[in-house]
Amino acid sequence: MATPTRQLNGAALEHTALRDRAEEHLRALAGPDAALRTDQWTAIEALVADRRRALVVQRTGWGKSAVYFVATALLRAGGAGPTVIVSPLLALMRNQIAAAERAGIHAVTINSTNVEDWQHTYDAVARGDVDVLLLSPERLNNPEFRDNVMPRLAASCGLLVVDEAHCISDWGHDFRPDFRRLRTLLPQLPSGIPVLATTATANSRVVQDVADVLGLGASDDDVLVLRGSLDRESLHLGVVHLPDTAHRLAWLAEHLAALPGSGIVYTLTVAASQEVAGYLRERGLPVAAYSGQTEQTERLAAEDDLIHNRVKALVATSALGMGFDKPDLAFVVHFGAPSSPIAYYQQVGRAGRGVERAEVVLLPGSEDEAIWSYFTSVGFPAEQQVRTALGVLAGSGGPLSLAALETRVELSRSRLEAMLKVLDVDGAVTRVKGGWVATGEPWHYDTDRYARVAQVRRDEQQAMRDYLGTARCRLRFLREQLDDAEDEDCGRCDNCGGLHLSTSASDTAVSAATATLHRPGVPFDPRRMWPSAMPNLGVDVRGKLGPGELAERGRALARYTDLGFGAQLRTLLTGDAPDGPVPTEVLRACVRVLAEWDWTRRPEAVVHVGSLRRPALVGDLAARLGEVGRLPHLGAVTHVGRSARARSNSALRLREVWGSYVLGDVLAAAVDGRDVLLVDDYTDTGWTLTVIARLLREAGASGVFPFVLGIAS
Repeated sequence: MATPTRQLNGAALEHTALRDRAEEHLRALAGPDAALRTDQWTAIEALVADRRRALVVQRTGWGKSAVYFVATALLRAGGAGPTVIVSPLLALMRNQIAAAERAGIHAVTINSTNVEDWQHTYDAVARGDVDVLLLSPERLNNPEFRDNVMPRLAASCGLLVVDEAHCISDWGHDFRPDFRRLRTLLPQLPSGIPVLATTATANSRVVQDVADVLGLGASDDDVLVLRGSLDRESLHLGVVHLPDTAHRLAWLAEHLAALPGSGIVYTLTVAASQEVAGYLRERGLPVAAYSGQTEQTERLAAEDDLIHNRVKALVATSALGMGFDKPDLAFVVHFGAPSSPIAYYQQVGRAGRGVERAEVVLLPGSEDEAIWSYFTSVGFPAEQQVRTALGVLAGSGGPLSLAALETRVELSRSRLEAMLKVLDVDGAVTRVKGGWVATGEPWHYDTDRYARVAQVRRDEQQAMRDYLGTARCRLRFLREQLDDAEDEDCGRCDNCGGLHLSTSASDTAVSAATATLHRPGVPFDPRRMWPSAMPNLGVDVRGKLGPGELAERGRALARYTDLGFGAQLRTLLTGDAPDGPVPTEVLRACVRVLAEWDWTRRPEAVVHVGSLRRPALVGDLAARLGEVGRLPHLGAVTHVGRSARARSNSALRLREVWGSYVLGDVLAAAVDGRDVLLVDDYTDTGWTLTVIARLLREAGASGVFPFVLGIAS
């Protein structure tokens, strides 16, 4: 353990002198009036003078980044290597680099958007030209980076920083498997390299878990944990319960302009962000949609527009979250309730950092719990699926790519990759050039831990329900969830009388919102590429579909997650819903979709997919669309064999439907030379429609136009 006095620039500096220098660096970073908070100095002293490991849990805007930038300046002045920061979001990286430059600290980043700069960056680090290197957590699991770059960085860095450290813990609301690589990195650090972890949202369980991880390989004192109050006196919290989605949209359109300044409207899904933003723009409000699917250049432009108040709000998913830096953000509205009070508080914590009053409004929706259930269902896979993956890798004789592995393991590619990253850290598999291999090391499925994590998620959902209905102080409720409770109420929320919110919308606004929600039609593109490694499954297809196999661009009435027809489709098409004729309201909406379809060529006949689950619904829909459009209904493409099981990845779904449908001679002759409208109840992976469109095209159909009621995602 280092003594309380370190040698910097060859001279013994007392801690008072060290603090003076720390204050100088802070003023360079934050302005001439800035002064270190007590816990900021405690953390800096622990890192620089005592070379300890520390976890700082403080609210957004408290100044956590100042701790590691000031510590970096002091350590670099003493000859230490560069600071390495593992940071989860590009927005966070951009803000941090700009802040570092203001303080004379040269910071660079390595992430998926600047691959061409990586080697130049590595060379600059090796020359000592870089003070701070920011890494996306995904780099930690890249084989070349892990094996060739990370060992050198670990040996030469002067400080390791883990930002948004709650992502390390699978108890946290935003666990990310890439962060687990830190569990193997930390013990490899040379003795005396300080480590700092920071987060704004962590309850006691997560704090303990992160502290345990940070302590790996530490040889002396326990990790220093500094927790401050997570209260923000500017926040005024409220909940508005409204009858349905149309009333929520109407309320938002009528009240958004009156909210102070600019802010964020959060939605639970990408589709909702686009729908809400589109509706608000139609009502003349300057907003933009923002999600993980937004192109990078558009995301940057949208962030800049919000920062400079050129828009009233970004309508965003949680992709606009950690690290977004706008001190004067004046409101946050949630169009739908997140499943965790802790996640909710992290998002509302974006507001009110640099203003005296920020308004926070939650508009819960009837679809919220269905969305919660979906995300709960995609946790860590069951033991049998994990064992299957390990067995496949063990018997492969070489590396397997994700594309090859998904043909043998019944998991979606994203879940499969997340599982492999966890197994990698656990030592059961490793990622190498060309894919993944099994190590042969024994591995234990921690049933109890995974069950407890699942229970924590259920408990969080119940706590969110309780928040929506509580008559108690809302801020006090949320702080209790973060183990940061105080005995006094905030006096600022709607329940305390500090925020008064209208609970109504005008009939005119509700009518306009209803009309928008009942505007049907969602285009979807055909499949153009076969999944990789299909010959391994006995399906001899590869590469691109040929021009004579492709369907045209299709249309759906709605997505299951859509705010308008989505709820009705979930009732009609999911679970044990009874089979029967298509409801009249749904049929009318389908006719509207067809009437507004910008056809390249108008279909000349209707064919439907032979359904084992809903033959009456699909057959009736196709026949009645044919009647309305005066098109002959040629009948069904017959499903042969057993009922197709739902599959969780693309390759296995294609194998399931391959060879499961036949046209029959009469239908094949009838479609020859015709453009065909192909009708089904829903589509998820798209392979049923792709396989049947291929059959129709091979039989001579000049074009196939898919039409379905619902898109599953």
